[in-house]
Amino acid sequence: MASLNRVFLIGNLTRDPELRYIPSGQAVTTLGLAVNNRFGSGDDKKEDTLFIDVNVWGKAAESSAEYLKKGSPVFIEGRLRQRQWDDKETGQKRSKIEVTANTVQFLPSGSRGGAKPAPGGGDEPDMAPPPDDDVPF
Repeated sequence: MASLNRVFLIGNLTRDPELRYIPSGQAVTTLGLAVNNRFGSGDDKKEDTLFIDVNVWGKAAESSAEYLKKGSPVFIEGRLRQRQWDDKETGQKRSKIEVTANTVQFLPSGSRGGAKPAPGGGDEPDMAPPPDDDVPF
């Protein structure tokens, strides 16, 4: 059976990027990403927000740390990864799903959060599509 592990996310950073270097000297930047899901209609519109940690490696990590800041809109293409560890205080096993980015594309500031109305006067924000070579179909 075949499998596929690929995610595409557009959201805003929840905090400033955190750049560090592993012992081999390779750069890794951790991004906190908020992704909104709007649903419902009329007066019953609701919004659900996911908070996702993203790890960016190499030159993209250094560029992300240099040019992005809290609130920056980004497009992320990557894969899911599960980390597991033992909690030092309780001894319980813990786990967390995070994204390892293959691509980080910086988006214009007005492209998320409704700062710029969508064409045609709709309620959805005007989001820049990913580049054609990143579309999986």
